[in-house]
Amino acid sequence: MFCSGRGQAAVESLASEGLKPLFHQLDINDLNSIKTAAAFFKEKYGGVDILINNAGIAFKVADTAPFGTQAEVTLKTNFFATKDMLTHFMPLIKAGGRVVNVSSFVGSRTLNQCSTELQQRFRSDDITEDELAVLMQRFVDAAKKGEHKQDGWPDTAYGVSKTGLTTLSMILARRLSKERPNDGILLNACCPGWVRTDMAGPKAPKSPDEGAVTPVYLALLPAGTAEPHGRFVSEKEVQPW
Repeated sequence: MFCSGRGQAAVESLASEGLKPLFHQLDINDLNSIKTAAAFFKEKYGGVDILINNAGIAFKVADTAPFGTQAEVTLKTNFFATKDMLTHFMPLIKAGGRVVNVSSFVGSRTLNQCSTELQQRFRSDDITEDELAVLMQRFVDAAKKGEHKQDGWPDTAYGVSKTGLTTLSMILARRLSKERPNDGILLNACCPGWVRTDMAGPKAPKSPDEGAVTPVYLALLPAGTAEPHGRFVSEKEVQPW
């Protein structure tokens, strides 16, 4: 399997640096794959200390797929599948754990291009996970009809998916504070920057190591730290939302 091959190659590369990683297959677009991985971590380790959700896709600018198709496919991975990951892995996060959702500054830029109504809901302290999912599906449905602009959405499926992911991060952080107030778990969304990856291309200014700085910073926040939590972070600094 292609993904397994890449996973084993990553293990070998890290092993050459003296590390001892294990690889476990996971396709976030496959709910059974998510459930299998969750069961594995629960059985083998009793839970998870650090979860970094960094799976994401983006259509190239020159892609000729209809915008409605791009919206559906992009949100399927970047929002809905990541939401599934969080649904099944959040109960496994151990006390003192760290959850990092890799979002993008494009999400905050997109938020500012949405209608006033949408901006108010995305920034609201009482928006629920269910309401957010309905809004994300509303965008997909409107995009497929070519009516997303009339409905208050900008022309970027990737941007909307990341607006959704950052908002979801804030919702889940509030829930953690309410349901597990003594566990010291910190959950944040972040922007790694424009990084030279298969997705972002060779012209991006940051190396993968440079792009990893902020996600790793959030993943390794020291025990006893209370902030940031439920924030959008870039260059290790909390950003306005």
